[in-house]
Parts: sequence; structure tokens; C-alpha cells
Amino acid sequence: MKIQESESELGYFATPDASPVPGVVMIHDVWGLAEHTRDLARRLAGEGFAVLAIDLYRRDRPETIQDPGAFMRDLSDPQVLDDLAAAARWVAAQPETTSRVAVVGFCMGGMYALMAACGDRGFAAVVSFYGLLSHAHGILHDPGGADPKRKPREPLAMVSELACPLLAFFGDRDEFVPMDDVRALEGELAKVSAEAEVVIVPGAGHAFMNDTRPAAYRPAAAAEAWRRTVAFLRDRL
Repeated sequence: MKIQESESELGYFATPDASPVPGVVMIHDVWGLAEHTRDLARRLAGEGFAVLAIDLYRRDRPETIQDPGAFMRDLSDPQVLDDLAAAARWVAAQPETTSRVAVVGFCMGGMYALMAACGDRGFAAVVSFYGLLSHAHGILHDPGGADPKRKPREPLAMVSELACPLLAFFGDRDEFVPMDDVRALEGELAKVSAEAEVVIVPGAGHAFMNDTRPAAYRPAAAAEAWRRTVAFLRDRL
């Protein structure tokens, strides 16, 4: 399938040559809109979706990220969520797309994908890959306390507002998302009416989908997660 590529004011847009098709907002990890995310967007476009890989850093691009935890703690969650709602509206308005839009994210993007699906931001489905869940410990923990303006609520505290079907993937050896957090997520999801499935991938750590990081990449797990993602999005969109 031929893929059309363009740059928009929000990021990179990849669409198949057939239209209209369902839309997807794809959210990069902490390192920004790199070629890896663009490649994933092209792959998903090849499966029959119009994909906007949003650039969350387009306003104020960091020169370097020395400490990814500190960098993420300094991001404004309300601003990011407003950006994602705007991205959903933008994708739905494109002539290449239908009105139904999903959100897919990886690592930091997986966290924001989950958060964006909690409440009415225009998303009809969400796929979250190894998204960070807690401010209480780990890479998002601030010993001095989270800034209430930038980090008003941790992802786990928002799950009660899940508004669309969710598919979430976590490796059981993830050094940034402890299994206790994943179990807490499952407990919160059991209380909501929205459809939700959490997939725990044996033997996988963080970033197991990232084929540009050989130490993290798990080809078999990545292939199966991708297959399930495409099927989930086709069924829900």
C-alpha cells in the first residue's frame, strides 16, 4: 500500500492512498518525534489508518535531555492533554479520515495515551505501551512533591474516568513500571464500565517495541503486540 507523508503544524502525518480511513494520534516517548515513531506511524498507515505522530515539543524543543525523569516531571500534563484533544479534532477533520480517532503511545506517550482516554477528548480507543502509571515512586517521583499545576493527578488516579476501550501492554521486567503499578491499574480498571485489557509480556522490559534499541527490543513480543494492536484498532474504529 502506498503511503502519503506530510508535515502538519502538529507533527508528522502518514496516510494510506485509500480514504477515508479511521484516524490515530500517535505519541512519542520522552526522546521526541524521532524516526522510530515516524516509522511506526508509516507502518500503521500501511495497515489502513491515517496517523498523526504528534510532536509534543514543537513549541519549545529541548536541545538535550540529560535527565529524562526530571524532564518529564517538568512537563505540563494539562497542556499535553489539551494538545492531544486538539490533535484528535485535527485528525477527525482531515478529508483522509473518518470521524473516529484512536490514540496510541509509547513510554511517556503510553502514559499520556492512557490519560487522554480518561475523559472526553475525542478518542474512540486507546493503545498504551508500557506507559508510566505512578508519581509515588520511580522515574516520575519527585522527592519534593509533584507540582500541582504541572502534575495535578497521576495516571492511576484518572483511570476511573476511562471513556473508551483500552489495550495496554507491559513487560514483566520493566524497570520503570513496576508490576505493583500494573496490578493497581488492573484493580482500577475492574471498577470501570469501559472495555479494558492489560497484556503482560513475559521476559520483556521497557521499550520492547523499539527496534532501534537492540538491548530492549524483543522481536517476537513486538510482532505479537503489533498484531493485537492492529486487530484491536480495526475492531473498535
